[in-house]
Amino acid sequence: MHWYVDVLKKYTVFNGRARRAEYWMFTLFNLVISLVLALIDMATGLTPILEVIYTLAVLLPGLAVGARRLHDTGRTGWWQLLFLLPVIGLIILIVMLCTDSKPANQYGPNPKEAAPTPAW
Repeated sequence: MHWYVDVLKKYTVFNGRARRAEYWMFTLFNLVISLVLALIDMATGLTPILEVIYTLAVLLPGLAVGARRLHDTGRTGWWQLLFLLPVIGLIILIVMLCTDSKPANQYGPNPKEAAPTPAW
């Protein structure tokens, strides 16, 4: 849960780097919360207002952590625009987001070396 909160604390921080765990845990919690809100919206029979509000609230943090994740792989955050291409763009973007961290680059030091791995 701390990964999700940490991303929200860095609401519009587009510089720096993000580890795979930070990005994918944020994505997982985001998906779970969106599904719960969609179920609530369906149960009430109203328009999906809760889901829309939540999606708008996490849009910037999601873009920011995506840019930081791409920085960690040595790419610019603008590669997120591949999402706009129908199937192939999404596949390429997922591969980029799953790529391991690169050594220190123009975006900063490797976050794996900077912070210890949390004990699960």
